[in-house]
Amino acid sequence: MLEDRGLFERLCLEAFQAGLSWLTILRKREAVRAAFADFESAVIAEFDDADVRRLLADQGIVRNRAKIEAAIQNARAAMNLAREGESLSEVVWSFRPGRRAAPRSRTDVPATTPESAAMARELKKRGFRFVGPTTAYALMQACGLVNDHIAGCTVRRGIEEERRRAASSLKRGH
Repeated sequence: MLEDRGLFERLCLEAFQAGLSWLTILRKREAVRAAFADFESAVIAEFDDADVRRLLADQGIVRNRAKIEAAIQNARAAMNLAREGESLSEVVWSFRPGRRAAPRSRTDVPATTPESAAMARELKKRGFRFVGPTTAYALMQACGLVNDHIAGCTVRRGIEEERRRAASSLKRGH
């Protein structure tokens, strides 16, 4: 299971990807990591207007003010969770859906689910931004909360085993 920093990174990357090609984000990933302090929430939470200007001038990243400001606000929201004794992982994994049948084709893979809509509402309630149901579902896919590998895919079984281990680890508090 991803620790909070890895989960926060994926949340930010999902938000930056909205409306863009994943290839664009993958090509910019290292620059985004450098620009956003390796996704260390405590550091990003302290970013100010000068940092926003610096980031808007950084040609190596997606220079979208709303997405940049959302990443900073999301770091602050993640730090608030920590101060309240919660973790981003706990909140996100609390929306793990029950077991579902494997999709038969790509058209069977949803863009949103009731769980992703509920997660988006909860994250927004806790101060996170740029986390609608589609972004929340993409986060669920990226972090293994859901396994949308098509039935018969050679990696589907391994993903299911990892999902079970992660859920078990979370229940034990690790």
